[in-house]
Amino acid sequence: MATFPLKPLIYYFLFGFIIFTYNIQTKATNPPKFSTTLNTIRLNQEKLSHFHFYWHDKLGGRDPTAVQVATSTINISPATRFGDVYVVDDPLTEGPTAESKMVGRAQGLYTYSSKEEVGLLMAMNFVFMVGEYSGSTITILGRNIVMSKEREMAVVGGSGLFRFARGYAKLKTYSLSVTTAIVEFILNVYNWANTTNAKNNSDME
Repeated sequence: MATFPLKPLIYYFLFGFIIFTYNIQTKATNPPKFSTTLNTIRLNQEKLSHFHFYWHDKLGGRDPTAVQVATSTINISPATRFGDVYVVDDPLTEGPTAESKMVGRAQGLYTYSSKEEVGLLMAMNFVFMVGEYSGSTITILGRNIVMSKEREMAVVGGSGLFRFARGYAKLKTYSLSVTTAIVEFILNVYNWANTTNAKNNSDME
C-alpha cells in the first residue's frame, strides 16, 4: 500500500486554511463602497428647452384618466376636499381639444392638501411619446392653487434626454367642469446639451 508523507499534507492544509481565512476577512473589512466618484463629466453644456402642451384630467365618464384612491376619514373641510388623493394617467396634447395630437402622458398623483382653499400637491412624470424625446420623462413637483389665474411648479428631474433636468412649469386653466379639467402647461427646462453621452455614458448606468 502506498503511503504519503504526513508533513507536506499538514503544511498544504494549513496554507489553504490561511488563504481562505484571509479572503473572508478581506471581504468583511472591505465591503463595496456606498458611494464612489465617477469620471468627471462635462455638465456645463446645458441647453434651455421650451415646451407647450395641454393636460387633460378626466374624473368621470366611460374612460376616466384620474381615479380617487384615498380620502380623509375625518370630514375637516368638504369644500376644499382636504385629504383626497388621486392617481392620474392624463393625456398631454398639442392643442386644448381632446382631438389634438397626443405628445405624451402625465402619470403620477395629486392630493388636496389645503384646508383653506382648493389647493393640490402634485407629483407627476411627463412621459413623452413623439420625436426625439420619445421615452424620456420630465418630473414636476409643486403646489397648484386651482382657482389662481397662473400657477408655478418646479421641474425637479427627469430621465433619458432629461437627466439632470431642472426648471419650472407655468400653469393656466383652459377649462374646468365637474368632471374635466384642461390645463395649459408651459415648461422651461435646463438639461444637458450632450444628450447622446447623457444616455450612453457607462459611468452613469
